[in-house]
Amino acid sequence: MAIFGSGTRPIIGRGPSLIARFLLFASLSIGLMVSDHRNHYLTSLRGLLSTGVYPIYRLVDAPFSFTHWLRDTLTDRADLRRENSRLTTQVRDLQLSVQTLAAVTAENQRLRELAGATADITKKRLIATIMNVDLDPLRHRVLLNKGQVDGVFKGQSILDAHGVFGQITQVGRYTSEAILISDPEHGIPVRVNRSGLRTIASGTGNLNKLNLPFLTGAADIKVGDLLISSGLGGIFPAGYPVGVVTKMDRNPAETFATVEARPLAKLDSDYEVVLIWYQPPAIEPAVTTAAQPEKSATDTKPKATLDTSTVKHSPTTTNKTKPSQSASSSRSSNKKPTH
Repeated sequence: MAIFGSGTRPIIGRGPSLIARFLLFASLSIGLMVSDHRNHYLTSLRGLLSTGVYPIYRLVDAPFSFTHWLRDTLTDRADLRRENSRLTTQVRDLQLSVQTLAAVTAENQRLRELAGATADITKKRLIATIMNVDLDPLRHRVLLNKGQVDGVFKGQSILDAHGVFGQITQVGRYTSEAILISDPEHGIPVRVNRSGLRTIASGTGNLNKLNLPFLTGAADIKVGDLLISSGLGGIFPAGYPVGVVTKMDRNPAETFATVEARPLAKLDSDYEVVLIWYQPPAIEPAVTTAAQPEKSATDTKPKATLDTSTVKHSPTTTNKTKPSQSASSSRSSNKKPTH
């Protein structure tokens, strides 16, 4: 039978206390967060960690990728026929729409040339696959399988087949993190397609709702209006659909109206998205002319110029006049007075 004497040291009391450990690690964490936020000291470390865990992401994503491949491979023949028929009908309708779109695009280009503007150009597109989704219900972030080696950069805009999806926030070597337009920390400049009204669409933490907080009660907007990207800020190209207005509440007692919209992008079901390289229109700087000093009244008067020809001939003229004057004086002296 084991007997514990009074000299036995307790196991729990060994080492620093729990409060001291908590204060130490809390101070260390706060210091790292402040240094990373201000000086970005941990950017390279984050990139190395992202590269290190990339194989783990690929391993976790492997069952889902295999499931998609197996489902596409074992699709029934009847489903393929139905899908082929649907796609054929869709292609025919799109071809008819493209015929009209070509004429509208040509007319728009002529109007831009007349106005001296240039059309916005999407230089490059790249399809990316969503590998991971943040489980935080108020943090709408996804992990993509494209990174620095593919030319992805921070702030890059992301689209899907239906509209604007989000933008890149962090870039690793092989992966990148993207924020969705429904994230509470995200906002996108939009324009009402019907009236041309410009405003900001902010995320709410709900995948099916956007908020437009800066519209007054007199704003020209109504339920059903289409919201498109305005292109302001140079992040998202102009003209891409963002959402549809679902709620418009005007309260006379409040300055701003309550306006909500539903995103058109399939934020909760997309498996693949499109990264675009967007070239915003160049803005020429305003040319400022230097202020010229005003001329005084004396500067406006013509200055007298000295004629060299008169200077050369003036001594000769004076010499000729002097003998005539002396001759006349001598003649007057020779005359005798008459009595």
